[in-house]
Amino acid sequence: MPINWDTTSDGDAMGEELIELMRELYPLPRSLTGDGVRQTLAVLGRDLPLEIVEVPSGEVVFDWEVPREWTMRGGWIEGPDGTRVVDFADSTLHVLGYSTPVEATLSLDALREHVFTHPSDPELVPYRTSYWEERWGFCMSRSRLESLAPGDYHVVIDSTLADGSLTYGEMRIPGTSDAEFLLSTYVCHPALANDNLSGVVLLWALARALLQQELVYTYRLVWGPGTLGPLCWLARNRETLDRVQHGLAISCAGDPGPLRYKRSRRGDREVDRAATLVLRDRAGSLVSGWSPLGGDERQYCSPGFDLPVGTFSRTPHGLFPEYHSSADNLELVTAAALGDSFRAALEIVDVVETNGSYRNRSPYGEPRLGKRGLYQSVPDGTYPEAPLLWVLSLSDGSHDLLAIAERSGLPYRAIREAAATLQVHGLLERAP
Repeated sequence: MPINWDTTSDGDAMGEELIELMRELYPLPRSLTGDGVRQTLAVLGRDLPLEIVEVPSGEVVFDWEVPREWTMRGGWIEGPDGTRVVDFADSTLHVLGYSTPVEATLSLDALREHVFTHPSDPELVPYRTSYWEERWGFCMSRSRLESLAPGDYHVVIDSTLADGSLTYGEMRIPGTSDAEFLLSTYVCHPALANDNLSGVVLLWALARALLQQELVYTYRLVWGPGTLGPLCWLARNRETLDRVQHGLAISCAGDPGPLRYKRSRRGDREVDRAATLVLRDRAGSLVSGWSPLGGDERQYCSPGFDLPVGTFSRTPHGLFPEYHSSADNLELVTAAALGDSFRAALEIVDVVETNGSYRNRSPYGEPRLGKRGLYQSVPDGTYPEAPLLWVLSLSDGSHDLLAIAERSGLPYRAIREAAATLQVHGLLERAP
């Protein structure tokens, strides 16, 4: 069934709603594990029937192992005069992610060994983590670090690394078929708006919209920490992965840059064709081939799984100057960009939901459209019949609607509506 657009908010209204949700989620201390992720999923779960999955520390997941859970209560540096130089309470970026606990007094030179700064902009605070090697550290702007006076500095990181679990959320929206469409995003980054709070809220919006639709495919939606979250989901769903026929890994969807799609590892799957077609009709949009550099799509598309999962974004991580820094804040994302991302992602779903192959039931010569009221009685050179003629010409059972839209250059919706019209008039039938 086509998406019922009347049941979805218009793009501008949705964008504003997503900005408000981001403001609520932005301060939560997300990381690879911990209560920040749980709190984020709890907010999303107010409107969605999320299932929360806890994967215990120490569990082996393919070539990885779930680490101990990190609990962060506070962290700061006090200067020689007792004033706080940086404080986790001001920004979750100020403490190195997964820092071990520490309370010590250090000279400025010794402190510098534990401070991370942005590689190019002296005014930005970087986002840094140390998930797999135990250490402690702080992040601050280089200008702030260089302004510090010599002397002794008191450092405190009140954290715990202990057995716990990794948390991810998922939900299932049943369709008329057991074949599945996977939608996934990562939920581990603190205080970063485009990368990737924008993906978190966009998937929430898509989930709400899909819950209101009559769907062919069954939808699986996953919010999990980057890399390890998808691996945990794949391990727990290994016996049914053959049902996944389409997929999108969603991230960095809120900045004003152009829409982008990165093809799945195979590059020619139906979701690749659908996304390419949707973006073709949006000025300035970009489509690229597969690359193993990226995000969670690398897990879904790894050779052992090779799932048909492409990447939907605006400016991908690493390609915008605010990446992994305090400049990736709520001022970077816009309601207009989020609303546009929502509409485009839903259009991709719409194409996949309605695509199919047909047969022309009057294949010997061109059927007389005029007597059916489908052809201009006085042609004026505008050819409104073009979608009908393209569908009749290529509906031989081997071309799907996507192929007809690709070859004709016409919008997919025009081709789909032409096919529906021809079916009503008995000139077209669905191919087996």
